Amino acid sequence: MSALLEVRGVVGGYEDIGVLHGVDLEVHEGEVVGLLGPNGHGKSTLLKAISGIHPATGGEIRFQGEDITGLPAHEIVERGIAYIAEERFLFADMPVLENLQLGAWIPRARARYRENLEMVYELFPRLRERERQHCSTLSGGEAQMVAIARGLMSGARMLLIDEPSIGLSPGLKKGVYESIERINRETGITVLLVEQEIDYALRLAKRIYLLKRGRIEFEQPAAEADVGAIHEAYF
Repeated sequence: MSALLEVRGVVGGYEDIGVLHGVDLEVHEGEVVGLLGPNGHGKSTLLKAISGIHPATGGEIRFQGEDITGLPAHEIVERGIAYIAEERFLFADMPVLENLQLGAWIPRARARYRENLEMVYELFPRLRERERQHCSTLSGGEAQMVAIARGLMSGARMLLIDEPSIGLSPGLKKGVYESIERINRETGITVLLVEQEIDYALRLAKRIYLLKRGRIEFEQPAAEADVGAIHEAYF
C-alpha cells in the first residue's frame, strides 16, 4: 500500500540545536497513527516540519507522492494537511463561527464553505450551539473542538493533531478522543496524532511510532504495542 505521507531521513531543530536526527515515518490513507515519546524529544518539531511551520533542514517529506519538503505552511494547507497545535491559537475575542471561518480562507475551502461548516457542526453539535459565543468563554474541551474543527474547515485530507488532551479533565479528554475517532470513521480523514496519554493513543491509533532523542525507536501495530517499552522510554 502506498503511503499518503512519507517522512524519510528528516533532520530539523532550532538555530544550532538539533532535535530530529533522521526520522523515518509513514502514514497510509485513512489511518490514525500515534506518535509517542517523552516531552522534548521532537514530536511537536516533527509535526511542525511536516506542516511547514518550522521546515526540515534535511531529508524528504512527501504527501500524495509530491515532495513538499520546505514548502511554506500556507501551500501545505492548500495541499490538504492541517496542523492543530497544542496551544490551539484561537482568537479569544472572536466568536466560534468567525474562528471557523478563518479555517476556510484558501480558495478550495471557500468553495465548499457551507458543506464543510455543516460537516463540522454534525461532528461537533456543541459548536453550533456556541457559534456566537466568544472563544474566551469556552471550556477547555470546547476550545479543543474549535481548534480541530477549524482545521477541518480547510478541507484537509490529513490532520496533524498535537497533544489534544493536554490540560483537560478525564471526561473532556474522553469526549475529544471520541470526536477524533468519529472524524476518522465517518469522513476517512487521516490523522497523525502526538499524545502523552499512552492509553488514549493506543485505543485510537492503528499503529504507533515511538520517538526518542529525535529518532524513531520502533513502529508497532497499536494492538500489539509493547507498553512496557513505551513506559520505559518515558520514565
